[in-house]
Amino acid sequence: MRSRQQQTALPDIPAEPRRRVWCKGHGCGRELTDETSRLRDLGPECDPEPRHTARRFTINQDAIPGL
Repeated sequence: MRSRQQQTALPDIPAEPRRRVWCKGHGCGRELTDETSRLRDLGPECDPEPRHTARRFTINQDAIPGL
């Protein structure tokens, strides 16, 4: 009979604090705490792409004539 090798379970890895991320905007260097800023490496003040927390723009406009 062949003996089967059993794998041992991995030990529990202790949770460590997240690594610190700093803003790469020109002359900024603030620590980034929110997830979006950490992914982009730019704080809300330095990020050229606008961030919208509410729904996109609501535009009041007249109906197209003839439809």
